[in-house]
Amino acid sequence: MWLSDAQKIGVALTTFGILFMFLGVMLFFDAALLALGNMLFLSGLTLIIGPQKTFYFFARKQKLRGTACFIGGILLVFMKYAFIGMIVEIFGFLNLFGDFFPVVVTFLRQLPFIGNLLSLPYIRPIVDRIAGSRTSAV
Repeated sequence: MWLSDAQKIGVALTTFGILFMFLGVMLFFDAALLALGNMLFLSGLTLIIGPQKTFYFFARKQKLRGTACFIGGILLVFMKYAFIGMIVEIFGFLNLFGDFFPVVVTFLRQLPFIGNLLSLPYIRPIVDRIAGSRTSAV
């Protein structure tokens, strides 16, 4: 897959955004790290898919509740209500990006070590439920 220079920078910004959000949560909901992670994630996403497609992704009618929660959570983090903001933001994130989970799980199951780990008896039903699978193969 060939990426333009802007898309490569977008992948790096998105990765750093996720890293800063993870660190912000691990450091007891540090509002500064969470806000920085949110800004990096959104700017990276915009560089990856473009401004117009980003706007249309967030403005779709069936995604408005997720968009409102995601943006509301970001605003709560900016206003120093980090814990509540992250809960609202996670709800919005799941509503916005929940359609991609089956694709991600299918990709992860094809990886050598992670695929075996996800196929373990006690983990497989949980992963199937997260991915939205109705039946699990034995």
